[in-house]
Amino acid sequence: MITFDSVTKSFTDGTTAVESLSLEISSRTTTVIVGSSGCGKTTILRMINRMVDATSGTIRIDDEDISTLNPVALRRRIGYVMQNSGLLPHRTVLDNVATVPLLNGDTKKVARQRARELLDTVGLDQALALRYPSQLSGGQQQRVGVARGLAANPNILLMDEPFGAVDPLVRTELQNELQRIQRDLAKTIVFVTHDIEEAFQLGDQVVILREGGHIAQSGSPADIMSAPADDFVASFIGADRAKRTLHTRVLNGRTVVLDEHGTPAGLLKEVPSGGMDLR
Repeated sequence: MITFDSVTKSFTDGTTAVESLSLEISSRTTTVIVGSSGCGKTTILRMINRMVDATSGTIRIDDEDISTLNPVALRRRIGYVMQNSGLLPHRTVLDNVATVPLLNGDTKKVARQRARELLDTVGLDQALALRYPSQLSGGQQQRVGVARGLAANPNILLMDEPFGAVDPLVRTELQNELQRIQRDLAKTIVFVTHDIEEAFQLGDQVVILREGGHIAQSGSPADIMSAPADDFVASFIGADRAKRTLHTRVLNGRTVVLDEHGTPAGLLKEVPSGGMDLR
């Protein structure tokens, strides 16, 4: 579990990015922090691995105050995936993924074997192992970034808008792949995005931020959708508009779900329990 207790982060220019944040992130779940640019979500993420140190308050991982830990050692036990993959251009895919295990003392043979296993985990062909980042597509680079984040077998994986720079189709594939990986590996994932649709798809817990890192509402996607805390949250998730008001229509014998513009949003499919499933 990751716990923020009255955490504030102020910078030397007088800007306060996060003020008195208290938040619990449960282990082996995906928590998505979502908000507009400048609301402090990336600062919150980076305080977890001490890339940014809190000005005041306490951050604990399993009741251990991280301010007492060596920052470099802490970072090596926490996976980190960034928006533009951050791969080393002069190293092959295999050696990019093997970087952290090597730093943690594994032999090159062991580190590369681990890297090859992780290529399978993130759905990358082994034929790409000896290529360089510039020879990969954007989606492939992000998969390598995820593999590298998992290379030290961390309990915690931090993801800073990792799918924001790829096209919508690839983004959907990567979101689905992340959900599969989480089902298989059960990590504690903290995921930052500005996209509420992505947050609702990926998050067990969704934390919606206002400016200054203040929590507007946190909870499951269903809880937030069914009971927005206030007008700000309702506006942010689109509940104050027709955007999320769906209706159905039977076409060619199938029940089609339509949005407020009449655009198809999915199909209703019967499930064995007797309910309906949106596909």
